[in-house]
Amino acid sequence: MQCVILAGGLGTRIRDRSGYLPKALIPVLGKPFVFYQLEWLARQNIDRVVMSVGYRGDMIAKAVGDGSQFGLRIRYADEGDQLRGTGGALRYIADLALLDPSFFILYGDSYLPIELAPIWEVSGRGCFCTMAVMRNQDRWDRSNVVFKDGKVLLYDKSARDPAGAGMQYIDYGVSVLTRDVIMDMIAPGEITDLAPLLKQLSIEGRLIGYEVSERFYEIGSPQGLDDFEAYLSRR
Repeated sequence: MQCVILAGGLGTRIRDRSGYLPKALIPVLGKPFVFYQLEWLARQNIDRVVMSVGYRGDMIAKAVGDGSQFGLRIRYADEGDQLRGTGGALRYIADLALLDPSFFILYGDSYLPIELAPIWEVSGRGCFCTMAVMRNQDRWDRSNVVFKDGKVLLYDKSARDPAGAGMQYIDYGVSVLTRDVIMDMIAPGEITDLAPLLKQLSIEGRLIGYEVSERFYEIGSPQGLDDFEAYLSRR
């Protein structure tokens, strides 16, 4: 299985802690954050990774290398200073002929203590776009998903009144997407995030949901970084 890690962001919210390191290389208990992600992916039977990098991507490539130290094969799609957004980055990767027909997508500041195999099975082993969701009720962030009977009925990050829209779930941070969807819905060179694409898929009834219960961790904010360090210290 293949996973794309979107690690091109500037990391402005965590700049006081990271200095000018890219988020992927922020040290967590003495080890770059991305090392935790890659070790976790290797345990999930992921064997191929594409790292979408931008801000100081050369530093990430130097630290991570070809992935052999993790038992992975890693390739890079470097946007440099021309960041296209999370959706545009996937189209760029597709145009570089680096995408498998189906793949996992993971954000570069997320650590998710779950198993990926059940999500892959629910997706029909990559046949159907599938989003992992968690019952949130605004505990960790604003809820953004209406989920019922195994379907994401609506995904909308910009909903003005999530509770009024019946949103009790949140995007957990990992999804299965298909290359065809990226090619069909995002134009070459387009600057766009993934959110509009996922919203449209949900409206069209083309987005399966898989519910998880373990909380997610992120290091994109100082509090998130503290929480992740506390989680690692308890293990």
